[in-house]
Amino acid sequence: MTDARADDEVRTFIHGMWAGVATAWGANADDVDRRAAAITERMLDSVDLRPGDRLLELACGPGGAGLAAAERLGPDGEVVLSDVVAGMVDIARRRAEERGVRNVSTKVLDLEDIAESDGSYDVVLSREGMMFALEPKRAAREMHRVLRPAGRVAIAVWGPRQDNPWLGLLLDTITEVTGVVVPPPGVPGPFALSDAGVLRQLFVDAHFTDVTIERVAAPLRAPSFDAWWTRNLTVAGPVVAFLNGLDDATRSRLRDTVHTAVARYETDGALELPGVASVLTARRFLEAQPSEVPPRGA
Repeated sequence: MTDARADDEVRTFIHGMWAGVATAWGANADDVDRRAAAITERMLDSVDLRPGDRLLELACGPGGAGLAAAERLGPDGEVVLSDVVAGMVDIARRRAEERGVRNVSTKVLDLEDIAESDGSYDVVLSREGMMFALEPKRAAREMHRVLRPAGRVAIAVWGPRQDNPWLGLLLDTITEVTGVVVPPPGVPGPFALSDAGVLRQLFVDAHFTDVTIERVAAPLRAPSFDAWWTRNLTVAGPVVAFLNGLDDATRSRLRDTVHTAVARYETDGALELPGVASVLTARRFLEAQPSEVPPRGA
């Protein structure tokens, strides 16, 4: 049994963290989608989109993966963009409107407690969101519950920390310079589901079948170190508040130490930092299964 009150405090912290960077994510949404293009393509290819499909994107942020799915599905399909942060949902809705995509709607939904009926969707997507779930086992079961029999799911999370120096080096250097671990202990971070075996078991235990995991390269390119550093001060959710809360001297020392750490990835002033995502795909059993989603904290 877990401490439900403590869990709720952690959730509030996580949701607040992403609410705090929503505006910046909206301003950088196109860059985020370009960086994640290979991940999104693999996700959409794997779920075999079909005319008439109803698709749910969870933890959608600015909605990049769902919007790409809507374009593939065309008017015969339906896409629901959802996030637990209302500000992110507003950004996703505006992006859909600006693109003139008419087969999209939006909802505020929590991927750990999806307020939708059983068997509501043919496809569920979540790109770079599930690793921040406090109860990822519950999230996987909720995805199973809202899928129709034979429904498909595609999830992208970041692979091992050592394969993702675009963020891992920053987190390591923060601890080296300040002694602070970000995110703090007990709070799920970007590499919380980096173990492919753990990720696979979550979906096996949730009664999914045909579970596969593929590594997809997702390097982060920046025209300069300064551009990458500025990006970290605005959109790197787990560290934005911490970096901006440092005094000028400490932040300057951290910046210089990080620059030294990433110098080996710098060519003619431009940076290309390696990144690797794990893309999991699976199907719900053809036969209907009980949702088996326990109350929170159980």
